[in-house]
Amino acid sequence: MTAPKKKKTIRMIPQARTPAREQDPKERACNFLEVTHSYLVEDALLEAERCLMCPEQPCVGGCPVNVAIPDFIQRITEKDFRGAYDVITGTNLLPAVCGRVCPQENQCEGVCTVGDSLEPVAIGRLERWVGDLAIKEGWSNVPYIERNLFRVGIVGSGPAGMACAADMAKAGCDVTVYEAFHEAGGVLKYGIPDFRLPNTVVDAEIGKLEQLGVKFECNTLVGRLFTIEQMVDEMGFHAVFIGTGAGYPSFMGIPGESLNGVLSANELLTRCNLMHARDFPNFDTPMQPGRRVAVIGAGNTAMDALRVCLRLGADSVSCLYRRSRAEAPARAEEVHHAEQEGIQFHWLASPVEIVDDGNRSVRAVRCVRMTLGEPDESGRRRPVPEPGSEFEIEADMVVYAIGTNANPIIGQTSRLKLNKRGYIATDESLATSIPGVFAGGDIVTGAATVIEAMGAGRRAARGMKAFLGLRDTEYVYRDEQAGPDTTLFGIDRAEHGYARVRLPR
Repeated sequence: MTAPKKKKTIRMIPQARTPAREQDPKERACNFLEVTHSYLVEDALLEAERCLMCPEQPCVGGCPVNVAIPDFIQRITEKDFRGAYDVITGTNLLPAVCGRVCPQENQCEGVCTVGDSLEPVAIGRLERWVGDLAIKEGWSNVPYIERNLFRVGIVGSGPAGMACAADMAKAGCDVTVYEAFHEAGGVLKYGIPDFRLPNTVVDAEIGKLEQLGVKFECNTLVGRLFTIEQMVDEMGFHAVFIGTGAGYPSFMGIPGESLNGVLSANELLTRCNLMHARDFPNFDTPMQPGRRVAVIGAGNTAMDALRVCLRLGADSVSCLYRRSRAEAPARAEEVHHAEQEGIQFHWLASPVEIVDDGNRSVRAVRCVRMTLGEPDESGRRRPVPEPGSEFEIEADMVVYAIGTNANPIIGQTSRLKLNKRGYIATDESLATSIPGVFAGGDIVTGAATVIEAMGAGRRAARGMKAFLGLRDTEYVYRDEQAGPDTTLFGIDRAEHGYARVRLPR
């Protein structure tokens, strides 16, 4: 008889977190190759041993899509790598993506029990390793699908749209995804540079959707070619999901924003990612990177813009942020990588004017020093200008990365109810004011993380299934009156899986 396995304690596991290999900062500042490399097999096995397999599993609750994290890590320790992949993709279709860009330090790793005493288990790195291995080996988690007659339209191919599309395809629906750009992937494609998330990884994950039968229609701007109402009333869709994101850039409204050389981070990153501006002269995309670049903002998008400009050949790249480093919304890892690469940070500095060189182009950014006062509605200390502290930073290109707003086109071309900020209003099931139309992700909540958008897409899919009368296999149906005296064909009603039926139009 085999002795029971001894329970792990904090003293029994490897004390140090298994590091990930990285490109040398001087080398990577000149290329668009990934900064951080995936684990080797031995790295993954060593890090997986650090998981305590604690019964409370706080990491699962910390994940917006509730990936069974201890289960997939246990499979890694058993060298059942394919099993680990199947566990993850039971709830998360994009492990290779989420393992790279999710803020694990604020989600699953932030509540890891090991993190109470040591560095938390590197859940994100393990997830990425499993996802990368699946791409290399050609694995896919495609269940048996019993087709039905329902047609579902998805507007937007970002993480929310892809998650909803996957769940509805698994439910047997005929799913078509409409994307405004010429390549599918949404913000994963146009908003994140290759050195953080390679396009090849996004394409591989999209291929998993195509294996489920999902169809993609690119170069299709919903709201211009046709409306949401037309999709429901004329095009034969029984349900529609809107996941267009919040990609409308914000500006400060200070003097000089109309000068040549001022642009948004969205424009910069889209030109580089989808239009290949970084690969001049093979792709002659209109793009004139500045020699002295100032980026306003300190979120993840700002870090991406700063580091892209450096790779495009800028002599100096500066970050301007009105709060301190401690309040910067970017991931700590991204700020660290930017500092390693030579980005200049001007903390507690707020632009007040973009200075004209006399020819309608940027010469400098005039800033004012800030101090931190009492916390504002965001919970962060409010920046307060210091009188007489104005100074200039020389620049010939200024990039705004201070947040985004809702894409307006859907709201302008449909009867959808919007909130006061222009985002689509939904109920708890993410149903909109138009029957059969659902929405989720940044177009409902404002800017959020990739995994939060995916969680919204899956939540909307559950609401969509209920609307269509499709049984949700993730929900256990119970008859409220089930009991010993309530049987059907001699079987307790509680043992039956009931589904409402809604006939396609």
